[in-house]
Amino acid sequence: MVFDCLWLVFQNQTPNMADLLQWPKKDNRRMLHVVYRVGDLDRTIKFYTECFGMKLLRHRDIPDEKYANAFLGFGPEESHFVVELTYNYGVTSYEIGDGFGHFAIATQDIYKSVELVRAKGGNITREPGPVQGGTTVIAFVKDPDGYTFGFIQRPTVHDPFCQVMLRVGDLERSIKFYEKALGMKVLRKVDKPESKYTAVMLGYGEEHETTVLELTNNYGVTEYSKGNAYAQIAIGTDDVYKSAEVVSQVIQEVGGKITRQPGPIPGLNTKITSFLDPDGWKTVLVDNVDFLEELK
Repeated sequence: MVFDCLWLVFQNQTPNMADLLQWPKKDNRRMLHVVYRVGDLDRTIKFYTECFGMKLLRHRDIPDEKYANAFLGFGPEESHFVVELTYNYGVTSYEIGDGFGHFAIATQDIYKSVELVRAKGGNITREPGPVQGGTTVIAFVKDPDGYTFGFIQRPTVHDPFCQVMLRVGDLERSIKFYEKALGMKVLRKVDKPESKYTAVMLGYGEEHETTVLELTNNYGVTEYSKGNAYAQIAIGTDDVYKSAEVVSQVIQEVGGKITRQPGPIPGLNTKITSFLDPDGWKTVLVDNVDFLEELK
């Protein structure tokens, strides 16, 4: 009798859990913005607008909490991936760490893009040229805070801000986490034995049409320092509560940690939830309707 009851409970729960784990693939998800800290907000805004061609979309100052934010991108936040810069009063520098890799900007004329950065006094760390063993032309520069930005030459550019690259200690574990917890798809995987690393591109659309997350593992490296500069990626969802429930289940399987239970932000009423992946990289899920209301 006890066995029969337990079996009935299992039978009733299993389909619900299976349906729940399918939710991220059905959800209306989009990468919204990336958040990181800078030592001089005006300096960074000037650099991004003059050197990269970004636009200042909105700015807010919160004196009571001693910080300010600026949102910049190549188009409106309703349709483009943007950066959210955070300036904490009195803090002029941060430690980036070796876990953060780079941001990437797609451009139709990489040489012109690099020369513009050079003319404005920017730091060119890799001159334009094809990737090792390939034909895609890339270049790297650094912004005033030391964040690396890659330029990628493409014949057609949709949203220029095309990539966020982070390093992880176990690539297969990370792929499982982002596929199951966040509903991302593996778009491309690259192994470079000559450079001793493997990288995977994950996202919600085709790589050349949307912003993607690039996760990289260097052979034999299982842990990276994160510093205190890079903060998180924000992703839109139609149901913060259901999404958080999925993340909780996946964390039990592959690791990670919920850092904020789902619910509205005090004073703003935008519903969010946040969590760490198995390597400690933070993601925030934001209610899609609330996000659009916030932009009004």
